[in-house]
Amino acid sequence: MYARWMRRLIEPFRRSIRNKLMLTMIVLAVAPIIAITALAAENNRRSMEEEVISTTLSNMKWTGIHLGSQFAQLNNLIYTVLISPHLSDYLANAEEQTLSSQFTSQRNIIDTLTNLFYSAGNHVIGVELYLKDYNKLFTIHASSSDIASLQAVPPAYKLLFDQNRDFTVTTDRKDPGRFELIRSINRFENQEKLGAVALQIRWGMLDQTLNLLRRGAEDTVIIASADGQILYQPSGIAPSPVILSRVAGTGEAQGYFRADHEYVFYSTIDPVGLKLITVLPTSFINESAMNTMKFGLIVGAISVAVAVLLAVLLAWRLATPIVRLARSVQGFGMMKERGPRPSYRVDEIGLLEMKLDQMAHRIREHIKNEYMITLEKKSAELKALQAQINPHFLQNTLQMIGSMLFMNSPSDSYGVLRSLSDMFRYIIREPDDLAPLRAELKHLSDYMLIQQQRFAARLSYNLEVDEASLTSLIPKLSLQPIVENAFFHGLEPKEGAWELKVEVTCREGDTVIHIIDNGIGIEADRLAGLRRSLEGRDSSRTSGERIGLGNVAARTRMHFGSRYGLELSSRHGQGTIVTLTIPQERNEMKHDQGAGGG
Repeated sequence: MYARWMRRLIEPFRRSIRNKLMLTMIVLAVAPIIAITALAAENNRRSMEEEVISTTLSNMKWTGIHLGSQFAQLNNLIYTVLISPHLSDYLANAEEQTLSSQFTSQRNIIDTLTNLFYSAGNHVIGVELYLKDYNKLFTIHASSSDIASLQAVPPAYKLLFDQNRDFTVTTDRKDPGRFELIRSINRFENQEKLGAVALQIRWGMLDQTLNLLRRGAEDTVIIASADGQILYQPSGIAPSPVILSRVAGTGEAQGYFRADHEYVFYSTIDPVGLKLITVLPTSFINESAMNTMKFGLIVGAISVAVAVLLAVLLAWRLATPIVRLARSVQGFGMMKERGPRPSYRVDEIGLLEMKLDQMAHRIREHIKNEYMITLEKKSAELKALQAQINPHFLQNTLQMIGSMLFMNSPSDSYGVLRSLSDMFRYIIREPDDLAPLRAELKHLSDYMLIQQQRFAARLSYNLEVDEASLTSLIPKLSLQPIVENAFFHGLEPKEGAWELKVEVTCREGDTVIHIIDNGIGIEADRLAGLRRSLEGRDSSRTSGERIGLGNVAARTRMHFGSRYGLELSSRHGQGTIVTLTIPQERNEMKHDQGAGGG
């Protein structure tokens, strides 16, 4: 199917110099414009890419600095608790204080945390103070304050103590819209962890700053932990774990890399060490570049249209005289007598028309004579082929029949006699050079029936035929000489069992016939010579009085063209394959005649 469509597409350009010239002119005119337009588009895209990368890196830097100052302000709020004298007094004297003194100290701490809560702004929704040695948790919210005695360390604080870190930033699992900034309380002398202060903060306090990085609806802005875990993602599609792992593994404070379908920018937020990540899809840059080069594409399209029009006009004017000359030559009619045809052109094309007309008149008789000689030669070859039968085959067949009359039943002898009779009838009575494949296979079957009677103990014969091929026309007496050649040169010199197979298949409008034997094969040098003979580059080979494979190949080419004929493939000692290719033509009339004549 694909090959047929390709032939249909290419055929107009193979047959017409005008079409070739038009195509060439169009390519020469359009190709530079397309190349320049594509180069300009690519340069524009690269410029846009560099501009987006440069701008995003700059925005990432300043956004990171601003976010860092916001986290620094939150840290300063925590430091007001850490340096509070009330906290210091409580840690130093909690065990020695009376109940009333402890109540007063705890109330002082509550007041300190309350002051922090109300001075922090609307985004801080809670403050906690956890004291490890006393398992005390002080909690301040907008509507309540509480002091609780705990049996175990809360998970967020336990993570801080286990990792021996000074601070952590974690997203609240119950409410992804807020996070906790926890800073440890360390003993001055040995940095022992005494507890921690936590601020519960809405992520929304950072949205105004993060909006500085937004480039469109398709981008993604993320705040992630140092190990690549997403803490806050206000919008967009989360990147793959591979990208997050790659960001976490980089040792740079700021940079970017290009993934399969996106650009990934990252920056470190000091002093908390979080990662600020922006993901821009590649389509964003491509669409931005397209928006800026639409005018260039419009100009390029107009230029292409004008170039195509000019190329067609120029090619038409240049090729029209040549086309007229070709039509003039095509109309010479070498086999028809006619007078000279006048030319009205005075340029080189007119001179060619006149000279070609004179040349046609001179060679017309020569072509006619050569044509008649060729027809007579092929007719003589066919008559010789029809008149011939291998005398050794006939002698051996008659001897076999004589033996069968004494040893076998009359019906067996009659079958061999009938096959030999049908072979002679097919050779002598069929007048045409072309016969239906059905009749040719019937003739081959008669021949093989006799050979199977002769070599019953050694010969294995198999015939496989595609029914759709039986009405194809084939040069008469093409198959039996090939099979006889397989016996004479391939099988008879071979010891052991003989195998002969004939396959007939249909392929892409052709009928393909394979004759396969397991004989002694053909040596490489002799095989090369036979192939040259079959291709018409050497004289036809004969074997004794038989017309050989070269005759079959030559007659096939004469009837159907150079793409049809015989092919040989063989390996010495392993056998030979002869392939005959003919058109898959149907002629029911000839089929009926062939069947009746057989």
